[in-house]
Amino acid sequence: MPRHRPLVLLSAFATQLCLGATYSWSVFVQPLRELTGLSQSTLQFPFSVFYIAFPATMILAGTLLHRLGPRRCAALGGLLFGSGWVLASLGSVNFLFTVLGIGLLAGVGVGFAYVVPIAVLVQWYPEQKGLVTGIAVAGFGGGAALIGQLAGSALSAGAATPFSLFAVCGITFALVVVPASLVLRFPPGHAPVAPPPLPMKQVTRQPAFILLFAAMTTGLAAGFAVNANLKELSAAASVQAGIAAVSLFAVANAAGRLTWGALCDRLQAHTVLKANLFAQAVILAASLPVLTVPNGLLLFAALTGFNYGGVLVIYASTVARLWGADRMGQVYGLLFSANILAAPMVLIAGVVYDYTGGFTPVLYSLALLLVLAGIAVHRASSGILTGHLQP
Repeated sequence: MPRHRPLVLLSAFATQLCLGATYSWSVFVQPLRELTGLSQSTLQFPFSVFYIAFPATMILAGTLLHRLGPRRCAALGGLLFGSGWVLASLGSVNFLFTVLGIGLLAGVGVGFAYVVPIAVLVQWYPEQKGLVTGIAVAGFGGGAALIGQLAGSALSAGAATPFSLFAVCGITFALVVVPASLVLRFPPGHAPVAPPPLPMKQVTRQPAFILLFAAMTTGLAAGFAVNANLKELSAAASVQAGIAAVSLFAVANAAGRLTWGALCDRLQAHTVLKANLFAQAVILAASLPVLTVPNGLLLFAALTGFNYGGVLVIYASTVARLWGADRMGQVYGLLFSANILAAPMVLIAGVVYDYTGGFTPVLYSLALLLVLAGIAVHRASSGILTGHLQP
């Protein structure tokens, strides 16, 4: 069995590398605004719809994972995701195609595929759940860095339009994810039949789930607001600096997933949660002075990206620890619906920008929410985030 593990890990990483492309959306916003004349808030609809369709589908996919098998779920997700980006290329005719493609269809595709690498890897590496979860989802951030850099360079050089790039990306994503999905299977001896599903109402009423859901919503909202508007956060930054910031955010995001994932294996869950929430709050609270100094946008992108990367691994690792690896698909799928509540923050930030010309009120408000979430975790008994939970 061990000799197959590196190939499974590589395939999981490659899958996430493609699925994370939507994180590069900020690179496309300014060129789209210049090309279409649409407002900042309108251009954020694909990103916002994506982060509603993605977690909503993931709830269903979590319950179907064992029934359909990881390879079928990942392959279906890859086809839908790639097709969505191809459909988005028709946005040159009507921007609604881009919203439906990158927002809805690609979001559904990621919903089916995203949990597969995580659920498979925690079975292949039961002794390193946090680390391998971090490695897998680091691909999600790494893909954004790769697409952000390549697409940003092509757009700034005038070599392509956003819509032509959408088609190229979509075809590439399908050609990578579908073959990689054939390798994603559970270890030999693992029963392909899912354990009896936990009653949803009882899971969602557990104090640990409620606390994790509230904290994750806050962390996601902060990450979304920064990521989707990164190039516009600093009026003094050049176009090239904005492109570099998008890539740096994604690289730091990937590094954060690895680092926070390793910390999850060594520290108690509530300790890592508090550290992540308070660290992001400090950075957002310092946004005004940081973003006005030379290279401040790059520093801000690196720090917020690093902390945001933790959100996508800390909670997954905690679910595997509390509810068990076999329940990963179902419980994390429910918890991941926090994205639905967090996604509108992108539109809110866009509206604030349209009316005020800046994001400072949004960033300060998010810093306050992060502090409140950290205090809630601190005041809650550490006992609710330890041990193994039963419904």
